[in-house]
Amino acid sequence: MYGAILGDMIGSPYEFDQGDKSKDFELFNKRKWIRYTDDTAMTIAIAKAIMMVGVFADEATMKREFVLEMQDIGNNYAQGEYGGRFSQWLCESDPQPYGSWGNGSAMRVSAIGWCFDSLERTREVARWSAEVTHNHPEGIKGAESVAAAIYLLRNGQSKDMVKQYIIDEFGYDLSRTCDEIRPSYHHVESCQETVPEAMTAFFEGTDFEDSIRNAVSLGGDCDTLTCITGALAEAFFGVPESFKQECLNRLPNEFIEIIDQFNEMTF
Repeated sequence: MYGAILGDMIGSPYEFDQGDKSKDFELFNKRKWIRYTDDTAMTIAIAKAIMMVGVFADEATMKREFVLEMQDIGNNYAQGEYGGRFSQWLCESDPQPYGSWGNGSAMRVSAIGWCFDSLERTREVARWSAEVTHNHPEGIKGAESVAAAIYLLRNGQSKDMVKQYIIDEFGYDLSRTCDEIRPSYHHVESCQETVPEAMTAFFEGTDFEDSIRNAVSLGGDCDTLTCITGALAEAFFGVPESFKQECLNRLPNEFIEIIDQFNEMTF
């Protein structure tokens, strides 16, 4: 999960198109408030839910725990940063999905890509994680595609293979380069206009840091886009130890404990 969380932190100061669309910036800028956002909180919630019920839990059990942990963590961390409809969902006594195609389903899914021993199971649980809120086909597609890519990358598949799989299975247009995306790209919160761009930033990256820089340089919903890119980059490149320490320095103790437990389970 380090990759997703670092992406969230590094991208957060540039959300709402506040960057200059350059790769030349200080990663952990001392003049900016580098912190986690709702993207990290929900990533942590999904990881905790899986650990609570186990990887063999059925759909009803898994979905119930996803809801429980997202509501618990969401109501205690990153308050005020969630979208309007999701904020309401967090407070409902009987929360129901609301047909969203927002990129929240894709940004919170990275833990699922690390937990399961088959691509089919990975996609199944990713779908469940989306359906509790983002049950629009595009919301589900965003979650499944990101989790599937992480699963394939961590199991040694090449970028070319994964890129073609995403195109074939999910129909995303991955033909544009970052240079072609960057000039007209703007803040947008849909899966369909975030996931392909985040993936392109990763596919063009030469290492973890370069992938992150690519994502930030695109602008847009930068914490979420870079969160997704970072999750993919971790699965392929790994994360430098110095970056992990920077991450831990900015997290509450509860999140650190969950990350430690999750790493013990998956590595």
